[in-house]
Amino acid sequence: MRIVFAGTPEFAAQHLQALLDAGRQIVAVYTQPDRPAGRGQKLAPSPVKQLALQHGIAVYQPQTLRDPAAQAELAALKPDLMVVVAYGLILPQVVLDTPRLGCINSHASLLPRWRGAAPIQRAIQAGDASSGVTVMQMEAGLDTGPMLLKVSTTITAADTGGSLHDRLAQLGSAAVVEAVSKLAAGELHGEVQDDSQATYAHKLNKDEARLDWSRPADELERLIRAFNPWPICHSTLNGEPLKVLAASLGEGAGQPGEILAASKDGLTVACGTGALRLTRLQLPGGKPLSFADLYNSRREQFAVGLVLGQ
Repeated sequence: MRIVFAGTPEFAAQHLQALLDAGRQIVAVYTQPDRPAGRGQKLAPSPVKQLALQHGIAVYQPQTLRDPAAQAELAALKPDLMVVVAYGLILPQVVLDTPRLGCINSHASLLPRWRGAAPIQRAIQAGDASSGVTVMQMEAGLDTGPMLLKVSTTITAADTGGSLHDRLAQLGSAAVVEAVSKLAAGELHGEVQDDSQATYAHKLNKDEARLDWSRPADELERLIRAFNPWPICHSTLNGEPLKVLAASLGEGAGQPGEILAASKDGLTVACGTGALRLTRLQLPGGKPLSFADLYNSRREQFAVGLVLGQ
């Protein structure tokens, strides 16, 4: 089976590696154009491109697949199947129709819940009990195609956006390998999604990572986990930026944002309902530290009665 793989970030690269490990024939890789990265803002290849080059696989990086020349280039590869994972470009119908077996996609949610750009983080933020990966047959709508295979996992109280991402990357990689095998054998049949159950996972942005202390403590605790490692929740203390990397539910009440207590166990801050105990923070110019370390060296900056976010 001649497979074209389309993907860009590390999540996609793990899927590509799994297909290679399974001995699948990858005739070409499509990925986003190189982007500026790092302090020097030098152009850097995507994780998928790096992996493809290591294996001597041809790499294509069109700006768009709406270009007839790019479509002809893809058709010339004569693919049987296109596997798409977090590619970042819209596939027009002519592209979806090019491979003999169409295009399949590994999406990091239990569809039809959390269609869209940030399903992993939105599931944690919403307090979902479980998440998973859905391999689906792609169609023109956004994550609306028939579902071919699903795997699920429990979202634990300790999960962050990073830990769930890593677990779903492993589950999704195995699911795609299984789906390809079953497609080749004609053993997979699509299940139509129930659109009435669909929710949309909006793209993350830094503005929504600002902690609004008037919100309930349990809501903010989930937000802090969901947005770690990016974009990282933040507030201010004494007018200076303060990044919050970990927190648990605390006890007490007061003005939203007010420091209620500080000890080696954490910094307890009042919320609209309940309180949060902040346990890992990052001050300007510093590295992330446990609050116990900050308390030992800078306890005067965390006086009871100060209000965060002002």
